[in-house]
Amino acid sequence: MSGLEEFARLVEGDHGLCVLSTLRPDQTIQSSLVNAGVLPHPVTGAQVVGLVSRGDARKLDYLRARPRASIVVRSGWAWASAEGPVELAGPDDPMPGVDAERLRLLLREIFTAAGGTHDDFDTYDRVMAQERRVAVLIAPARVTPLPSRSPRPPAASRPPLRSRARPRWRSARKTAAGQGT
Repeated sequence: MSGLEEFARLVEGDHGLCVLSTLRPDQTIQSSLVNAGVLPHPVTGAQVVGLVSRGDARKLDYLRARPRASIVVRSGWAWASAEGPVELAGPDDPMPGVDAERLRLLLREIFTAAGGTHDDFDTYDRVMAQERRVAVLIAPARVTPLPSRSPRPPAASRPPLRSRARPRWRSARKTAAGQGT
């Protein structure tokens, strides 16, 4: 078992909308809103999280240099995340065992796993090829599901949040008067 069962269940809750996070060269996090789904790897058959990206997307540059990502899906207050190594399959990212025809079908499989439907897959295939779309496959090295639970209670029944920080206006006023540090 891959541990992606809860992730796959939550994909259906909000059209496969997920947040994908990658690492920039300066070691900061870059996040993107994507549509993703769970499907079998095209070569190994192992369950992976897949998404389709434009061939010119900056996230692909980051994934080529540092092929690891984290992805989070949520539906209501339930969520799950998966992180692990990434494999790319596309016109500029050949994957052994995935030729042009297999790539065409893989892009469709990812699209439908993310909840997508299309009336004209010939047009879909043509656009995917024109945009040099790439299949991004995340192998689940770590999965963090949060089982479904009842919705959060209304704000009125929760205790108020308190900040321990001093209000900015107070410290600014003291500094202006020469009293603050």
